Amino acid sequence: MEKALEVLVIGGNRYVGKRLITRLLDAGHRVTVLNRGSSPPPPGVEHLRADRDDEGSLTRALGSRVFDVVVDQVCYTPRQAATARRVFTGRTRRYVMTSTVEVYEYEDTAALVREEAVDPSTVTVAPGLPWDDPAFLEAHYGEGKRQAEAVLAAGPGFESTVVRVAHVLGGYDDFTGRLAHYAERIRTGEPIAVPTANRPATYVYVEEIARFLAWAAGEDFTGPVNAASSGTLSTEELCAAVAAHVPGGRADFRHVEVGEVSPFSFRRSYGMDNARAARLGFTFGEARQWLPRAVAETLGKGG
Repeated sequence: MEKALEVLVIGGNRYVGKRLITRLLDAGHRVTVLNRGSSPPPPGVEHLRADRDDEGSLTRALGSRVFDVVVDQVCYTPRQAATARRVFTGRTRRYVMTSTVEVYEYEDTAALVREEAVDPSTVTVAPGLPWDDPAFLEAHYGEGKRQAEAVLAAGPGFESTVVRVAHVLGGYDDFTGRLAHYAERIRTGEPIAVPTANRPATYVYVEEIARFLAWAAGEDFTGPVNAASSGTLSTEELCAAVAAHVPGGRADFRHVEVGEVSPFSFRRSYGMDNARAARLGFTFGEARQWLPRAVAETLGKGG
């Protein structure tokens, strides 16, 4: 990154977002954060307060500002993407949206999935669905992201890329509680429910995805890109890493045909291929190498 960029981060309050902001600042970029004001950004960052679902609020908060790149951490629906396209046309040359591995939720293949498996230009957009209903949005998370990708890809106004992020692990501030779920069951001896056919998945270390997003902000590629560490991890491997921090701990798995299963256990295979990122110039690490450190951080055991 030879040139200092004007970067707007939408969201960025916590976890990946705050690490992204730190990396952008360390690289010498000028960073502005836009959110609803629930928490302040770090020193040296301009803070704009707006509801990204309210087009008028968003437009007023931005005023006459323009940016080299926008990194959108909190775009979940086609309505949000459409608002962003209208508001930021003429305000930025590049838009980076964080998407998710869940856009591949209908895939089921032992081969790692490439970006072309979900082409945003072929996705049907249905803005009339009840995207404002939190329960509907939670139940259709992958579909919301697919349609948001499609909206950004379809219109003119700025170049865009969507970063399909694998399951994120690591950090003392992991707010999901997923590894803590395993730790509690291993500590108490409660069974861990997994599918009878339990498939491995791809993951990414929290520091690594922050590094990738900061790098992507300064590049010029477009279209979808998978962001995942190399290699898949099984539920058994995750639990073994957790059990290493629980004295006498041992994971007891209960295989179920139907019903609720534990976090990070999957009936489908849709791990992501990261070859496109490598061709573009970014090399992800090996998941098994950072896993012990990531688990130790999240469980408060150092790192």
